[in-house]
Amino acid sequence: MNRITQVKVLDGYRLELTFGNGVHGGGVLSDLVGSGVFRLWSDYQEFQKVKISDTGDLTWSGQVDLCPDALYLRVTGKRPEDVFPILKREPVNA
Repeated sequence: MNRITQVKVLDGYRLELTFGNGVHGGGVLSDLVGSGVFRLWSDYQEFQKVKISDTGDLTWSGQVDLCPDALYLRVTGKRPEDVFPILKREPVNA
């Protein structure tokens, strides 16, 4: 898992993230705003209150948490199989 080590809030529901492995990039989260738990972000000031948890997740007031792996995929454009080699295994027929 690639922990998030730094986060900076940018305009337009964008975040600039740095991961423990040195990867740095931006992610847009505007597509999530307003639905389900992400209703919290309808107030942009709430979105700006992002913190990094002890486990490297992003969290907002303990109400919304985002997994660093999902954000890493979003920032890098990689597929899960690219990041988690175990997903590339061929199925075994018994």
